[in-house]
Amino acid sequence: MGLIEERVKKLLKEIPPHVTVVAAAKTRTAEEIEEAIRGGIRIIGENYVQETRKVKEKVSLPCEWHMIGHLQTNKVKHALKLFSMIQTLDSLKLAEALEKRCRKEGKEIRVLVEVNIAHEPQKFGIPPEDVFDFLEKLREFHHIRVCGLMTMGPPVPDPEEIRPLFRRMRELFERARERFSGIEILSMGMSDTYKIAIEEGSNMVRIGTAIFGRRR
Repeated sequence: MGLIEERVKKLLKEIPPHVTVVAAAKTRTAEEIEEAIRGGIRIIGENYVQETRKVKEKVSLPCEWHMIGHLQTNKVKHALKLFSMIQTLDSLKLAEALEKRCRKEGKEIRVLVEVNIAHEPQKFGIPPEDVFDFLEKLREFHHIRVCGLMTMGPPVPDPEEIRPLFRRMRELFERARERFSGIEILSMGMSDTYKIAIEEGSNMVRIGTAIFGRRR
């Protein structure tokens, strides 16, 4: 058993069964991804369409692929061939592009709405105060199935500093779930913050370094 497989098995024992682990695999090789799958990972998260296309064709083990990076509208056609979920729906423009392409191909795409919970100017995402209006507009799109909310959260020196933001995100998620059908996933928390995210209500975490180790 390799080091990555060992890490995954240990991680999955520690994480509650209702929480889904997405392996954040940006820049990782097919061999590393397959080792994570052998450890028990079922969802691979990728940031870039081109990179995913190159690595996915080399991965022979079954898994789901989720887009967890910013998706440009001109990459929608290719993204729909690669991913079963887009976790980063962050604009009406992108929603329109996804809807148009899905309608043309006669398919549906599952999405999470990305929320910029900390109002970071350099980050993508819907401001929290605009989320309900955005979800209301998405009702008009018949080929997009909104499954929940996602947030990145700012980098912090002490993971505890992010707890109030995660708590605010959980409250937003609960209110959204009451108003809109199909809202079931709250995707927040990464390698250094996933424990706090789970304590605050996350049921999907995106973990890279704690699975694959530091990038070389």
